[in-house]
Order: sequence, then structure tokens, then C-alpha cells
Amino acid sequence: MAEPVAWGADGVPKSLRFGDIYHSETGAVAQARHVFLGGCDLPEAWSGQRQWRVLETGFGLGLSFLTTWQAWREDPRRPGLLHFVSIEAYPVRREDLLRAAASHPELAPLAEALAAQWWGLLPGFHRLVFESGRVLLTLCVGDVQAMLRAQHRFDADSIFLDGFSPERNPQMWSPETLKSVARFARRGTRLATWSVARPVRDALAPCGFRLHKAPGLPPKRDCLQGVFDPSWLLRRQAPDSATVQAPGRCAVVGAGLAGAAVAASLARRGWEVQVLEAGPHPAGGASGLPVGMLAPHVSPDDALLSRLIRAGVRATWEQARTLLAEGTDWRASGVLERRGAELVRLPQGWNADGPNESWHASPEQLREAGLPADSAGIWHARGGWVRPGRLVEGWLGQPGIRLRTGSRVARIEALPGDAGPCVLRDAEGKLLAEAERVVIAAGHQSAALAPAMPLQPVRGQLAWGRMAEGMRLPPMPINGDGHLIADVPDPAGALWLSGATFDRDDAETTLRSEDTESNRQRLARLHTEAARQLAPLFERGELQAWAGVRCASSDRRPLVGPLSAKAPAGPWLCTAMGSRGLSFAALCAELLAARWHGEPLALPASQARALDAQRGPAGRR
Repeated sequence: MAEPVAWGADGVPKSLRFGDIYHSETGAVAQARHVFLGGCDLPEAWSGQRQWRVLETGFGLGLSFLTTWQAWREDPRRPGLLHFVSIEAYPVRREDLLRAAASHPELAPLAEALAAQWWGLLPGFHRLVFESGRVLLTLCVGDVQAMLRAQHRFDADSIFLDGFSPERNPQMWSPETLKSVARFARRGTRLATWSVARPVRDALAPCGFRLHKAPGLPPKRDCLQGVFDPSWLLRRQAPDSATVQAPGRCAVVGAGLAGAAVAASLARRGWEVQVLEAGPHPAGGASGLPVGMLAPHVSPDDALLSRLIRAGVRATWEQARTLLAEGTDWRASGVLERRGAELVRLPQGWNADGPNESWHASPEQLREAGLPADSAGIWHARGGWVRPGRLVEGWLGQPGIRLRTGSRVARIEALPGDAGPCVLRDAEGKLLAEAERVVIAAGHQSAALAPAMPLQPVRGQLAWGRMAEGMRLPPMPINGDGHLIADVPDPAGALWLSGATFDRDDAETTLRSEDTESNRQRLARLHTEAARQLAPLFERGELQAWAGVRCASSDRRPLVGPLSAKAPAGPWLCTAMGSRGLSFAALCAELLAARWHGEPLALPASQARALDAQRGPAGRR
């Protein structure tokens, strides 16, 4: 849990004096520019590069990140993508970030953007997104050694060694920690720090860094600079090195949430993406429901699925906030999850005052939702509803993406040559596309192109209609045994929606009256008053129904990775989102794109492996 910062009488945070080198926020910014940017030859070193990756060992008040971001903004030859990976055991408060940057007009708006995403910082990894996805901050909350071990290895271009002084926190500067840091260095990686302590130098030199002292800023006489240039031959490779290549042409099969998200992530990295959709328009399959719910998943032990969905909700939240119109295309209303009293258990230490964004619903929240005040429930502050079709449109509308509808891919053929392109053909053999890389993201129809993978169709039907005059339904989405979303703006009248059924191994989309009745009974259990108000519509048949087929895996987790472990540069999968496409699509797309480019991941390596298409029983039949 985040600890509040204790401020001294001079306005300096006592806990962040780092050996008394920071005498004011102004001094801290000057030190960040001189010690870290200057010590790593930035911005000159990144000039003309496609990407630049910074690894930092202590985020503190975020001033090194903000100064790096600001330097990137002002540089006309900046890299197309800036990755900044930072480790912090105790994130400061939002107001502390703003206060630290307030005296710097050039940093203040950046600090405000950072503060807007400074939520839910539980232990683990958090991906914060800026500049339309071109500046990515991966904040790793936890002990420095544990967070370094949790990282998927990537090649850092710059390393900022920061944090409490070696005297106050020797673990942060220990030989074990610095050896772990060196694991991320490539030959030529520059390192900078304000500490010139002999034990620090003695630990870095055997790791392969050539070091020298440089003039510091008062009150520090010196600072330390280095370059990774070991005398031995480096043999290590990033885990996905076989897939790393320069952006080229990519074909994405499927224009639902998964395919559109992949297309957007790759286009931001310079790929020319052609999206092939079998239907007449995008978001025509399971992504075509009128409105969907975006909500975290909570379990008493904070299980793997809960952590994955929480990361996915964060990813989608920022995409929706950037691309969609609040109140029309999506609404950040919060979600109330109704559960039985015996099931309302949160992980230890979670409460309304902590960094978590889910806690026990208060009597006031229950009453506002139209539920008895003694009901049991969980309030998800970072939840709401989204119109999936609008999100798909937003992703597909980004530069570098071409959509081709009415194009059902029947087979994918690899042309001769190690790096030869693939061709995609329809059932009659007609050429649909030719590309260096292919991503299969066609929902349950992906099974036709990936017959060895454990893809399972799951049919779902829901009921929806228009809100009649005087109808008073909950102002926020309700979920639990089914879900209810109401008061969704629409030109023909506000919508309500309730459901849904979940029928495995069923790919039929014909509407069924028995499923309509099942949804009615589910609504009665979820929200008695809403069921009473909507009962006449069910009885008279004055409502609509929608059915779609989701795609799921055997362990309920998406499949992201190469179709064949023996051909990592061949077709990849990004599918099996189940009934949580809104929660998983953006996260999985970024995971795929990061693996293709050897980038830092938004997830710990163990969680990324849990989504790998080749992960084991869930990744193959």
C-alpha cells in the first residue's frame, strides 16, 4: 500500500532526499537533466531511432520520467516510441506528483497527465499510456530485486540508477541488484547515477560497465557515468528474438475487438496493416453487441485471472478515454457487483482508502443502485459500459490500417524463403493479401485456421430494449448472476440491456425464446425492481434479443503467441477472449506487439507466459 510522503518545513519530501542531493524540486529537475539525461547522452543518443527504452530503479516523484518525456516531446528527431520502465516500492500520492512539478511550467501539464492515470497502483506492473500510445510508462510496484526478476528481458538503451542512498537502502545498490540491472543492458547501453560510492562502482565494473566520474551539480561534486562494453562475448538473446523485425506489412484476420486492437497496436509501431473481415462490416461477430460492460474481476486470493483482467481494464480504460466520447460511446460510471454474502471477500488489506479500485459497496451505493441497503456487493470504481462497435471503429480508423470486408480467409500459405511473405487466400483460392506477418484474431472462426488449438465456441444471448418514459433503472451497470446496463444514450431512445446466456460448444446464432426466459429469470435474481419494471416488455414480447458466439480457451484465458512453437515468425494468434473482449483485447494486442519488437511488457513475465498460445494444456490439444 502506498505510504504518504512526509514533507519537511522547507517543502522537500523528507523520504526522498537521496543522500541530500535534492535540496528543492527545482534542484531535483536540474539533477535529473544533468545526471540522467546528460549522463546517457540524451536526447542526442536516441536521434532517428524507432524506439528508445529506459530502465530506472527508483521512480520517486517521477521527475526523471517527466524530464525525459519533455525532452522527447521537444526533439524533432525523437524515436517513434519511448518506453520508460521504472521500479518503485512505495508510490507517492497523486498530489505529491503535482506538487513536485508545479514550479516547472514545462513539466506541470505532463505531471497532470501522469496524475490522471495514477490510480490502482497495487503491487505488480502497471502500464500508463501517453501521447496516443507513443510514450509508455511501465511502473513496477514492489521490491527492486523482485521486480527485476519479474521482468521479461529486454534491451535497455539507457539505465537510470536512482533511489535512496546506499547508506539508507543498501539492497537497492547491492551487487545482486546491479547484476540484475546489467541483465537488461546491450552492448553500448549507457548508465547514469548520482552515486559515486566505491561499492557501487566495484559492483558495476565486473558486470561489464566501463565507468568514469563526471562533474556533478552542487551539492554533489561528481556523478557517475558508464557504458556497457564487456570484454567477453555476449551470447544471450531476448526470449522472442526470432520474431523481432522491422515493421513491414501485416495481415490481421478478423475485425472484431481483438483484431482491431492488434491492428492499432501494430500501426502505432509503423506497420502497414490490412485487416480482413469475413462479414460485411467490422464488429459483426461477438463484438457486435449493442453495449458491453467493462469491470475488474476480484477474488479473495487475487488469483491470476483477477490480476490479468485488472491489467486489461486499465489498458482498455485509457483507450476508451482517448478514442471515445464519454457519456455517448462509453461511460465511466463504476460497476456494482452483487454477490451472496459468503462470496463478498476481498484480498487482505483492500479497502476504500487503499490503492485498489474495488471495495465493499456502501449502503449508500446499494441504495443508489436500487438494491436493499443490507445487500452484499462490491463496488468497482474503474468500471462502466462501452459500445464495442465504436471502440472497434476508433482502432481501425488510425493511420496505417486498411480494412477489407467480405473477405473470408480459408488458408494461409508461406512462400519459400526464411523471411518470405505469407499469402492469404479464400476458399476458391483467390489471393486476398500478402504480408510478412499474419495475426489470426477471428474469434471462434479462428479454429478453421488453427485446428490444433483448443478454441471453443460459446454462444450467448441477451435481451435489450428502449427505456420507456418514467422507467427508473440503476444509473450504473450491475453484474453478478448476469448483468444489467441501463440508460445508454441512443438516437432512437435510451437503451437497456440484460443477460447473458453462456452455452459452450454452441455456435448457433438463431434467437431462442427459452434463452429470453432464462435472461428474464436471471434479471429477477439480480435486481428485483428492474425485473418488475421490465416484466411487461418480456410478457408482451416488446423487446429485442441479440445472440453472438464468443471464443474461449479451456482455462478461460486468451491465447497470444505463435501458432507453431517451431515457427515463431509464422502466423500468430490473438483470440479466445471469451466474454471479456473489452477487458482483454487492448492488453493482448500490446502484448503481441511488444513481443514482436522485443519491448518491455505490460505484464510480469510469468503472467505473459500464462497468455502464451503455446503455454501447455490450454495452448494445444
